[in-house]
Parts: sequence; C-alpha cells; structure tokens
Amino acid sequence: MRAPELGRALFSGENMGRDAVSEAKQDHRVIETERLLLRPPQREDLDGWAEFAADPDCMRFLGGAQGRSAAWRAMMCMAGSWQLQGFAMFSVIEKSSGRWMGRIGPWMPADWPGTEVGWGLSAAAQGKGYAVEAATAAIDWAFANLGWSEVIHCIDPDNTPSIRVAEKLGARLLRRVTLPAPYDTMIIDAWGQSREEWQARPRA
Repeated sequence: MRAPELGRALFSGENMGRDAVSEAKQDHRVIETERLLLRPPQREDLDGWAEFAADPDCMRFLGGAQGRSAAWRAMMCMAGSWQLQGFAMFSVIEKSSGRWMGRIGPWMPADWPGTEVGWGLSAAAQGKGYAVEAATAAIDWAFANLGWSEVIHCIDPDNTPSIRVAEKLGARLLRRVTLPAPYDTMIIDAWGQSREEWQARPRA
C-alpha cells in the first residue's frame, strides 16, 4: 500500500489489517498525536481547504479570503513541495471525526526569511488546543528529519491568537523580517527558538 493510501485509510475508517495500520504509522510523513493525524495533503482535503480559505476571519493574516480555485492551487503547492522538497505543511485531521481541521508544518519557499513551522486552522478547530498540539508534533518532526538548527513562525504583530500559540510553544520574539513578493509590504515578526532551546523546554 502506497503512503498516500496508508494515510487516507488510517483516518477514513477503511477496514485495514493490523500489518497495514502498523505500516501506516511507520510512514515518516504521518504523525499521530493524542487527537490528531498529520499527513501530506490529499485530493479529498479540497472541500475542507476551500472552506477554510473562503473564511475571512481564518484568512485575515494569510492574504485574505480566497475562492475555491485559489484554494486548489494553494493545496497543490503544498503537495508539490512534499514531492520536490520532501517537506511542507501537513493536513491536520481530527481523529474522532475524520474532518480536515487545517494545515500546519514546515514551510520554506524561495527567499523565505528562515526555516518556518507555520499554521492555519479552520474555525471548527479553534479554541481546542489543536494548534499547539499539532505544531509541537510538527516542530519535533522538522528537527528530527530536516536538520534545521532553528524554527521560526512568521506572525503579523496584530495576530494575537498566533502570538499566543507561539508563546505556548516556548518561542520568543526574534526579529522583524521581510517576506518575498507579493507579501513584501506586510509587517511581519519572526518568533522562534533554536533546536537546543526546543529540546530543553519543559514538556507537559
């Protein structure tokens, strides 16, 4: 069974044998937390992704609300990054329902100001602690698999909810950064920490 099929079966309720489940959990691109499954985007994520992208509140600090075709391109960009770079943001799946909850994970396009783990969650996912739970797993994964020495989070200074998430992750305000066009006019702060700081932080 190929990796995309493994990830799909793991959360979709398909009948899998014990060996297949074990193989899915061993796929290094699939992360399981207490409540969530993180795995590369798949075609069936589009409805959830498009709903998220159309929500002006969710997209306030992510470039503004987008239509379904733009959401499709964004999702395919993530899928392509997984194929060409070996990493990108994970789709976040709620294990109890199988619902797509957002995308969180490592992200470093051309001319990006650093090695980022970013996040964006749907309205249904907010207020449940999912951002911290998924981002913690994604940062662990990035340091273990990508050889990064630092992780940053690019955050608008007015984005108080994301700043709270960064603080809960143990991040500190590092520096003002400039994103590549077309986002180069935005005011963005880089929050983050070194690998050593992350590994030394208290664990719940």
